[in-house]
Amino acid sequence: MIELHNATKLYQNVIGLNDMSLSLPPGTYGLLGPNGSGKTTLINLILGQLKPTLGRVRLFGKDPWRRSHLLRRVGLCPATDIYYPRVTGREWVTYLTKMHGIRSRAAGQKAVAAMKQVRMDQFMDQPIQTYSLGMRQRTKIAQAIAHQPDLLILDEPFNGLDPVGRHEMIDFVKEWASAGRSVILASHVLHEIEAIHPSFLLISGGRLLASGSPQEVHRILADSPFSLEVRCNHPAKLAQLLVEQCKIESIEFNDDGQGMIVTTRSASNVYDKLPSLIVEAGVEVTEMNSTDDSLKALFATLMKIHRGEIKGNASQ
Repeated sequence: MIELHNATKLYQNVIGLNDMSLSLPPGTYGLLGPNGSGKTTLINLILGQLKPTLGRVRLFGKDPWRRSHLLRRVGLCPATDIYYPRVTGREWVTYLTKMHGIRSRAAGQKAVAAMKQVRMDQFMDQPIQTYSLGMRQRTKIAQAIAHQPDLLILDEPFNGLDPVGRHEMIDFVKEWASAGRSVILASHVLHEIEAIHPSFLLISGGRLLASGSPQEVHRILADSPFSLEVRCNHPAKLAQLLVEQCKIESIEFNDDGQGMIVTTRSASNVYDKLPSLIVEAGVEVTEMNSTDDSLKALFATLMKIHRGEIKGNASQ
């Protein structure tokens, strides 16, 4: 479906994408990375909106540069907002559907069906200027799916959605993918994408740092240095056993005497032994949190792996 071979995109002296190679068959993918990591550049290269400075890009086996007919097989929900004050949602979706080469009457029918699919049919004849941010987000998704593309690309699709809207969006994406159609979701929020269970593409600084299933991504973290906060009634007893039996870098006790922060060279080593050590120490654990369980920490770990500072199994 998508192939990149040593693709690099330069913006004068700035690297937007750095020597990326990948091959994606049809499926569901989470394109995950911090803001400024190169996600939008990658999407624009896939769509032929940008031409690589070096290397090559293929979409459905063809170079997408200046081949607009390929876009009929792709639906894009961009991260940028829409704001056409005097245009209704139905008119806007219909117009963009016609741009895919669909006749006016059929485009209007498809637009209505898409607005219903994203639960905007009650508001589709109202001007876009009356829409909330979440309603505009739904309307953007409607125009992306109206022509029933083979590949749907959603760039920050959860922006502006309340918790109910986010839940509905997750269900929609799962339903879309279950019909055998492909999805790429670009986001900087790990838990939103993880709920859809895609294959992950983790990029930062224009580089592909790792790829794989959610389990494989968490395995990378488990085999890497991390910090764990444990709150219990006798932290000193548990700390002594951790130092004796685990690969501990340091232990810092909380001021209230009810917990500690454990830093280790191997998360998996602590995870494996901690339950039995808790029983052996006879302590009651009330709370346990990984202080590194965040997207920022994940990418910091991956960058260290790529620089050779720590060992890991991330693949570029």
